[in-house]
This record gives sequence, C-alpha cells and structure tokens, in this order.
Amino acid sequence: MSIELISILLLFISFFALLAYGLPVAYSIGFSTTLTILLNIAAVPGITTVAQRMTTGIDSFALLAIPFFVLAGELMNRGGIANRLINFAKSMVGSLPGGLAYVNILAAMLFGAISGSAVAAASAIGSVMTDRMEDEGFPRPFSAAINITSSTTGLLIPPSNVLIVYALASGGAASVAALFIAGYLPGLLVGFALMIVAAVLSRKQNFKRGEQVKVSQLWSDFRKAFFSLLMLVIIVGGIIKGVFTATEAAAVAVLYALILGFSYKTITAKELPNILLNSAKTTAIVMFLISTSMAMSWLFSFESIPQLMTGFLLDTVSNPIAIFLIINFTLLVVGTFMDMTPAVLIFTPIFLPVVTALGMDPVHFGIIMVLNLCIGLCTPPVGTILFVGAGVAKISVTKVIKPLLPFLAAMILVLILITFFEGISMWLPNLLDL
Repeated sequence: MSIELISILLLFISFFALLAYGLPVAYSIGFSTTLTILLNIAAVPGITTVAQRMTTGIDSFALLAIPFFVLAGELMNRGGIANRLINFAKSMVGSLPGGLAYVNILAAMLFGAISGSAVAAASAIGSVMTDRMEDEGFPRPFSAAINITSSTTGLLIPPSNVLIVYALASGGAASVAALFIAGYLPGLLVGFALMIVAAVLSRKQNFKRGEQVKVSQLWSDFRKAFFSLLMLVIIVGGIIKGVFTATEAAAVAVLYALILGFSYKTITAKELPNILLNSAKTTAIVMFLISTSMAMSWLFSFESIPQLMTGFLLDTVSNPIAIFLIINFTLLVVGTFMDMTPAVLIFTPIFLPVVTALGMDPVHFGIIMVLNLCIGLCTPPVGTILFVGAGVAKISVTKVIKPLLPFLAAMILVLILITFFEGISMWLPNLLDL
C-alpha cells in the first residue's frame, strides 16, 4: 500500500473517529490534518505547515465580511426587527386559510435574509410565532417544523455568510456578488414550496383562517417594517452597482443596524458591550473552523484528493446525471452530522473539480451545496436548526420529526429542480453580467 493511500485513509478515518468520539468539528479537523502531515514528515515540515496554513487560510479581505455580518445580525436580533416583520407578514398573508403558517414562513424568510443567520431567524421568529399559532389551534410540533425549515432560506437569500465561505473555498472560481444574486430565486422557490406544503396541510386539518386586514393596516405595518426591509436593498443593490464590495457592504450593514436599533429605541448603549461580546464569540468559532478547514483543504491538494475523486467518478460513472445525484446524496448525508461551514470548506475542493469537469458553473454548484446543507441543518443527529427550533418551541426533537417530513420532502424536490435546471440559479447573475 502506497504512502499516499495510507495518508488518505488516516486523514478520513481519524477525522470521523474523532467526530464519533464527540470532539468538536474544528478540533477533529485540526488533529486529523496534523496526524496526516506528521505521517508525511519527510515531505512536509510537520506542525509548522499546519500553523502556516491555518494563518494564511484566514488572511483574506473577503472574510472580513463575516464578523461584520455576524454583528449586524446580532444587532438586528436585538433591535425589535422580528415583531415588525411578523406584523407585516401577517397583514400580507394572514387572512389565507391557515394564514399564520404562511406568516411564519414569510417572516422567517425576511428576517433570515436581513440577519443572514438561520439560528437568529429560528430563535427570533419561533419565540414569537409558536405561541401565537398555538392560540389559533396549530399544534406546536407543526409550528416548530415550519419555523425550522423556513429559517434556512436566509442562508440562500443574501446577505449570507456561508456563501462568502463558499466563495473562499472555491479559490476565486465564484464571486461573492454572483453567489448573492444567484441565491435569490432558489431561496424564494424553497419558501414557496414550503408555503404549498403548509397550504395543503392547513386545508386538510382545517386550520383557522386569519382576519381580513384593511389596506390602511397593511400600509401601517409596511411603514413600520420599511427601514428593516430597506437594508436588503442597500446592501445587495450597493454590491451589484459596484458602490462597495461585499466586505464593505457588511460594514455598512453594521452601521445601518446600529442606527436602526437606536432609532427604534430597542438597543441602548449599555447593551452594546454584551452584543459585541456575543458577536466576537460567534466570529471566533467561525474563524477557527475556517482556519482548520483551510489547512485540511491544503492537505487535500497535497495528496491530490480532488484529482483522484474527479478521476474516479468520471471513470466509473459515465452518466453526468448519476454523478450529480451521487454528489447530492453525499452532501445530504454529510449535512446530517456536520455543520455547514466546515462541510463547505472540506467538500468544495473535492466536488467542485468534478462538477466543473462536467460543465457545471461554480456559482450554480455553490447554491446546490448550500441548499443540500440547509436540509442537513433540519435533520438529526446534528441538525443545529432542528434543535434550536425544538428548543424555542419547548418540545422534544422526536415530536418534530413526523410533521417535519413533508417540508423536508419539498426542500429535496426544489434541490432536484435546481440541480438539473441551471437557469433557476444562473438567470439573474447572467442577466446582470456577474
């Protein structure tokens, strides 16, 4: 057995063994990478290489956007944005049969897109909507299932930190601006699919219809939510028009969220240190994940793992459709036990050469990968949003699984459509020449 094959086996076996033992993902990545490099000590200068690759991996101007967007999301979460968006969504769709189900989905989409965080959306919207829906006759597990799945749409609809991470992992093959624009239609399509499922289940179970809202009330709720919604226009519009880069847009988002919080009088100067501390903790976790994952990505290149994977799939599977299905299935499985950021950083350099060899655009593949992993966030055993949503609803995870299945099926159906109809992702970027 060659040293290259032994190295690859050691890397993956040690990584999954450490994960199974319960070690955090970042540490599992770092330890398995270090062990494999030590095996190749004759060709690689050991521990020094790991440290260098971790440092250079996060030495990127584009990554500065992440701490800013994290801080902007924290400010939005504390700034009373959720209630304004919920009231606006209720005025728009609350009068439909099972209206509060649509309100939950629409509000989660809006808040997730503005905050850029699925966890923030699940927490903020779920904490308000679950009790409201229960008062209207909706079972708590059903409400939690809607909240869990709809919260992930904000990871596709920009601004999205995970799309920035993918742009980094792609080695510049996909720009942040193109990814941001490409995420709009898929994100909206996922939300629409969830609404269809909610409509069918609401009619079947005869859930209550909300009261008809007058135009004056709709206008009032829109005015209250207007400046929150305007953030999306400013950030994405500024990037498209070339007014600022994605990183500069993140800084603008922080300033805008801060002004909005003080204007609404929902954030005080005394709260700022705690908000900054929470944002710093989240950023530190993300950056450590990125740094260790970039070291592993370098090791992939050193061991020629992407090339081996490309050659293996292209030589053994002749049908491109079958290859895309295999990759999708692999990512769906990966999403069930691995968090999104390390999964993107680890599997992008492995699968991107395969799909580009088959003619798929790197931007299109980025949307496919993120949607795959969004589904993973909603599934056990590691699904972060699954546990957050169940916790916010104050019910056990096991009670959520059954009502969650129809919504997951809808998300998988959209994933298949996006995979084989590239125009869903690429129409807007091509239209804007990004």
